[in-house]
Amino acid sequence: MVLLFAFLPLRGKIGIYEYPLQVIVLTAFLAIFSRKVIDFKTSHMLGSIAIGIAVFFLWIGPDVLFPDYRSHWLFTNSLMGEPGSTVAPEWRNNWMVLISRTIKAAVLVAIIEELFWRGWLMRWLIKPNFETVPLGTYAPQAFWITAIFFALEHGSYWEVGLLTGLIYGWWMIRTRTLGDLIIAHGVTNLLLSIYVVKFEQWQYWS
Repeated sequence: MVLLFAFLPLRGKIGIYEYPLQVIVLTAFLAIFSRKVIDFKTSHMLGSIAIGIAVFFLWIGPDVLFPDYRSHWLFTNSLMGEPGSTVAPEWRNNWMVLISRTIKAAVLVAIIEELFWRGWLMRWLIKPNFETVPLGTYAPQAFWITAIFFALEHGSYWEVGLLTGLIYGWWMIRTRTLGDLIIAHGVTNLLLSIYVVKFEQWQYWS
């Protein structure tokens, strides 16, 4: 997560190579430092795919049903910001940008965020020596705090971020496997990426 935020100062400064560079650096970081804790084993593959699809529709649903929904002050304000894309208009037909941005969202972000939110934070809030806490252990305070912080990370989409955090948290408790969460998160982000490019809904690529 720290590495994801470390790229923020570089936005718009290295042109179309920004996203390919992020993919290379993030992949190398995961391979070097996190490969021992990344587990792609799943116990509910079909269920994880279904969860990912459902969460995708949850994300786009409010804006499809109510086109002015996101402009309400609850979602567009000085605290949460406003919907907007980090992909510059002149990059939106560049396949290198589109492919690397999709890989980042559907693969790398899914892995990194699940390692951080459900793999680490939800356990660390239960016990600082988090490695002694089994994946999917339920504690109300840890569950809700993780979901709330996950929501805040998503800015003006905080309300669907909160619901997503609750669903993913529940799925971790249900499956107790990191792999299932990576699959669910990856499916959601892949479908969102396809939706962004197909229907030019760039605000989802913030």
